[in-house]
Amino acid sequence: MQRWRGYDAAPGGWGRSVVTIGVFDGVHKGHQATIGHAVARARELGVKSVVVTFDPHPAEVVRPGSHPAVLTEPARKAELIEALGVDVLCVVPFTPEFSRLPAEAFVHDVLVEHLHATRVVVGANFRFGHKAAGDVALLERLGRTFGFAVEGAPLVSEAGTVFSSTYIRSCVDAGDVVAAAAALGRPHRLEGVVVRGDQRGRELGFPTANLLCHRYAAVPADGVYAARLVRRGHREPLMAAVSVGTNPTFSGRERRVEAYVLDFAGDLYGERLALDFVAHLRGQVRYDSVEPLVAQITEDVERTRRALA
Repeated sequence: MQRWRGYDAAPGGWGRSVVTIGVFDGVHKGHQATIGHAVARARELGVKSVVVTFDPHPAEVVRPGSHPAVLTEPARKAELIEALGVDVLCVVPFTPEFSRLPAEAFVHDVLVEHLHATRVVVGANFRFGHKAAGDVALLERLGRTFGFAVEGAPLVSEAGTVFSSTYIRSCVDAGDVVAAAAALGRPHRLEGVVVRGDQRGRELGFPTANLLCHRYAAVPADGVYAARLVRRGHREPLMAAVSVGTNPTFSGRERRVEAYVLDFAGDLYGERLALDFVAHLRGQVRYDSVEPLVAQITEDVERTRRALA
């Protein structure tokens, strides 16, 4: 898969293409259906498939301070999109100037002049251009003018629930990692670098990897989870009991993500890791002494082992 920074990175002599556009945070089942439709149509027509996405998230530029929790970091999103068979990932820098581009100019500059779109595949709720003034109907009218067709991708739902990034964020925020995984098509992943913590886990006999995550990362609700820990360069994931929260037994204030890795005695400091959340085991509890806390952690470890077996 080719990766372009900006649509003006399209090479000279670029031919026709099938384009789909969106933030695609999460690359969930709905996104997979839309992108997959574009890839299939491109192959039928014998042209390239192009996914156009944006960085940073448009919400943060249009309404500073409103950046939603991020379900997939850029590198992970690119990996997931590449796995769908896409030919080109075009990441457009979403600047204040770009946000003011009228819908008609967006279509002319991006889709026609640079990407030479012959088909544009979008979801039914697609909006584009300054103040999101453009919709699918306008895109279809402009397509007739400029010579490209517009194909709608149906929303993906299950049991009456439409899968969307907003829905998945709400699941993660509530700690329902099973529902999040059902919509994503895989477990929700949290990435970060292992940093030094208070060393209390080591003192209790359960040394933990303290994960420093991106400030916009979609961190699950406070509680204890069973997760798979993924290390770069290692094929097999490790089992981990993960605590999310402030460690109330020790009057903690800083919210942390700490993973006790089962059957592992190595050093993870400084490594960039990923945690795939599989099951929510319990909420966060404050204990009056260390003994019941150790007993509970022991039980958490056994429950983690069963959940991941």
